[in-house]
Amino acid sequence: MRLPLAALSLLLALTTACSREASTPVATSASAQQEAVTRIGDVSIRASVMQTSTLSPAIARQYDIARADTTVMLLVAVRQGPEAQEVSLPARITATATDLRGRRHAIELRELRSGGLLDYVGTVAISPPETLRFDLAIVRDGGAASTMQFSREFFPR
Repeated sequence: MRLPLAALSLLLALTTACSREASTPVATSASAQQEAVTRIGDVSIRASVMQTSTLSPAIARQYDIARADTTVMLLVAVRQGPEAQEVSLPARITATATDLRGRRHAIELRELRSGGLLDYVGTVAISPPETLRFDLAIVRDGGAASTMQFSREFFPR
């Protein structure tokens, strides 16, 4: 039996992404895009991860990140409003990555402004093949707090 793409994406989302918040947000994940999304009302939090070797040289320069198979970039965006009309929301984000051996790595995030939007970017060193669980604590201006947790696998390129 073949599942339609939408059903397969939903199945992946339910099995690979997890979010915890009192307001019961909807969490989705698209492993091909390496993105996890949490929605709370009209606020969305998007977190994507990728090996920096997959970045184009121009994007790597813009983000001021070295391209390498052994470095993973975490990019977090906090937005409010309908899609295509979203505005950035400032936030304090704490992020960690935990490998299968239980070693935790704090990910220092810095602000990245581009095209009028505000994102948060940080990197963590890996030794592919590697599986990491990402834990994010997001506190928006005004005090609203959210958490996000998801796992990703990385392979030698």
